[in-house]
Amino acid sequence: MPLLDHYHAPLIQDRHWESFHAFWATCIADALNRILPRRYFAEVQVHLGSRIEADVAEFEVTSVAEPVNGEAGGVAVQTWIVPVATMAMPAVFPDDIEVHVRDEQDFARLLAIVELVSPGNKDRDEARRAFAAKCSTYLQHGVGLIVVDIVTSRHANLHNELIHVLGQQGPFLLPDDVSLYAVAYRPARHGEVSQIEMWPVTLTVGGTLPLLPLALRGTGFVPLDLEVTYSDARQRSRL
Repeated sequence: MPLLDHYHAPLIQDRHWESFHAFWATCIADALNRILPRRYFAEVQVHLGSRIEADVAEFEVTSVAEPVNGEAGGVAVQTWIVPVATMAMPAVFPDDIEVHVRDEQDFARLLAIVELVSPGNKDRDEARRAFAAKCSTYLQHGVGLIVVDIVTSRHANLHNELIHVLGQQGPFLLPDDVSLYAVAYRPARHGEVSQIEMWPVTLTVGGTLPLLPLALRGTGFVPLDLEVTYSDARQRSRL
């Protein structure tokens, strides 16, 4: 099925892109679970905007109970009051629409990530840097990564942002006029040389989506057919 524009009329008037991305992430996870070795599994992680901020807010604690020796050998509770922070810095928590591949025989160790870009990831400088920094962290820890950007309402290029965060430029950048793309990344080490191997593909509305290699940390590759999973998501969501 051809790639649709999910962010402009007429589709945006009747359908929410968030719902479609959730369908697509689920279809990707389903497709991966059909071909992954049995010890590995794929699962969907979705956090958008205020929801990620709410998750962080759960860690705000005003006091912590610590056990101390009580009377007759019992355990009493001593309350420690957290001091007021001396500084508070503005922060951006990036949207997450991700499929994780994990190893259930190794404490659910993260092996690979598929990132579906949201408009919020592209709408301002700090959001773009936060997304790129997140992806850079995955790669620096050896996690395979695929980034898929079909957002037509913002024209920033997050692949190029990631390349800049990694301290590179020149031949690794996509052309300035490219805003829709999919890129597979594989952290690798050849002898004493560390590299990030890349498979970039430019996308177009009305075009087809590619088959990309998803690198599994320390293992190998599995194929991710974005066209098949996108078509499956369109059928499930009746688009």
